[in-house]
Amino acid sequence: MSIFEVIYWGGIIAEMIIRAPISRKQRKEAKSERRVNTQEKTLLGLLFLAMFFVPLFYSATNWFDFANYVLPDWAGWVGMILMLFALFIFWRAHADLGLNWSPSLEIRTEHKLITNGIFNYIRHPMYASQWIWVIAQPLLLQNWIAGWLNLVVFIVFYFLRVKSEEQLMLEQFGDQYRSYMQKVGAVFPKF
Repeated sequence: MSIFEVIYWGGIIAEMIIRAPISRKQRKEAKSERRVNTQEKTLLGLLFLAMFFVPLFYSATNWFDFANYVLPDWAGWVGMILMLFALFIFWRAHADLGLNWSPSLEIRTEHKLITNGIFNYIRHPMYASQWIWVIAQPLLLQNWIAGWLNLVVFIVFYFLRVKSEEQLMLEQFGDQYRSYMQKVGAVFPKF
């Protein structure tokens, strides 16, 4: 395994560590709204495949070696910096959201609209983090399949999911969320 593959797997472990405590607590919370359909389950499954299982097969076997490419070392180090930035945003979003986070389209009984912390600058820091991650992945996993598949899957996921998520938030928080949307950018800050 290359140093950049080790860095990639370190990032995966860091995400699991960041998410685990909130995930455990969140499962116990009562939900007032849950919109998990076949499309949602399929897209989440494909993301998990592209971010975890395909890279695992790439790192643990030689099955995808035919699709390898070689970048200069500096590209891998740029990938590491991007991954660290993605992890920081991921951590900050979880810290600010607390139990308001969920892996799918759900509203808790006690759900609050979070607009402080990183949410003061962007509405969807989890997705911002993922965008940075999918750019870092092909720099760290230098393989046309293991490196790029997550980007392809995430593009589809993002454009289908955000529309549904924004609709759910508008239904739940109405004008408060509409006003928030006008002031704060989706994945890039508004200036």
